[in-house]
Amino acid sequence: MFEVRDKPEMVERALLVGVYSDKADAEEAESLLAELAELVETLGIGIADRSLVRVRGSYPSHLMGRGKMAETIELAATLGCDCIIFDNELTPGQQRNWEKASDVLVIDRHEVILDIFSMRARSREATLQVQLARMEYALPRMARMWGHLDRQGGGAGGGKGGAGAARGEGEKQIEVDRRLARKRIDKVRGELATVRRQRETQRKERRRAPVPSAAIVGYTNAGKSSLLNTLTGAEVLAEDKLFATLDTTTRKLELADGQTLLLTDTVGFVRRLPHGLVESFKATLEEAVIADFLVHVIDASAREAYEHFTTTLEVLRELGADEKRMLVALNKADLLAPERRHELATHFEGAIFTSAATGEGLEELVGRMGDMVIDKVVRHRLRVPQARQDLVALLHREGKILAEEYEGNDILLNATYPKRLLANFADFVIAEPGSPAAPNAAAPSHHDATS
Repeated sequence: MFEVRDKPEMVERALLVGVYSDKADAEEAESLLAELAELVETLGIGIADRSLVRVRGSYPSHLMGRGKMAETIELAATLGCDCIIFDNELTPGQQRNWEKASDVLVIDRHEVILDIFSMRARSREATLQVQLARMEYALPRMARMWGHLDRQGGGAGGGKGGAGAARGEGEKQIEVDRRLARKRIDKVRGELATVRRQRETQRKERRRAPVPSAAIVGYTNAGKSSLLNTLTGAEVLAEDKLFATLDTTTRKLELADGQTLLLTDTVGFVRRLPHGLVESFKATLEEAVIADFLVHVIDASAREAYEHFTTTLEVLRELGADEKRMLVALNKADLLAPERRHELATHFEGAIFTSAATGEGLEELVGRMGDMVIDKVVRHRLRVPQARQDLVALLHREGKILAEEYEGNDILLNATYPKRLLANFADFVIAEPGSPAAPNAAAPSHHDATS
């Protein structure tokens, strides 16, 4: 695929730069720059220093005035940096201007996130989504790759025609490459559409035999994968790194009433998540859209927990999933001081404090998940002939047997099972003794099963 530029094999030292204008935004700008440092470290790039620059005007060509720009470039040179990374999103023109002035690699937060996604993608779908986002990001920046042609044009015989011919050649070549890039973008879109159709087929199969589902959402590095692993015994990659999970993973969780819940881990969100990536990952994030409810995991130990919560809601709103029923899990509770715990409990009313490390709150979380889908199960007393062991096996597989005893050739069962199986057991339901709906004899009642 087209790269944004010919990168060196390894960028070793970077200067991180954040630009803001309003004094009231200084704290947030500092927080975002600290988060950028985590993102950059995830790529294995060393950080020489961070620089917050406040500007008092609009500078469309370089984001800042020439004086501040000269200071920034001098700082990067003094520290021996081979890369300047902006927390702000740079236009193609700004990127070109900075590289020309500094003579080092210049990238922005957008490209850092793209590089991390590229490194983390594992499944075919995630890989294609990253490729598409990278190519769409690279396309308007391809002109930067042809700066050498402009220089050739300037020295082409000194004549007007010679210089024009050289520029014309360059323009022709870049248009050829742009057409090739667009073709590759169309090809990846086509492949991604095929993968999404396959995914939709799988979802239709799920809907045909509906099983309740929940999606775990939240800010990156909130501990979503660790929770999934602890609750279900899954082995999803769970590292203390940003964007450790890019591919959705779905595992079965048995609830207290015996009902099965499909629990899906999704890609984490981040502030200033590039819009193109939200678009590219909509197929993956659609798990949140089709789920019966969401489990919103927050890193309670993070200073920016409130901002992380808001960022996640904003992305969910963009996906059309912000009005889903939601459980809030304040994760990493084992790291909280008592006063912080009280503050969070007051702000997030009804939230559950959890810890994948100590197990705190996990039983309550599973119980609350059961409450979210209680309307999808029934509890009945059943009289099943011993010859119908297939029905007993179905209960073991799809529901939960709470009590079991034998009476003659029958098995008396107290059981919970999904409502979708009502027809399977309608002829075997008996009313509880003393129930106003109880029949005169303890015979099966079809009415009891369906009322």
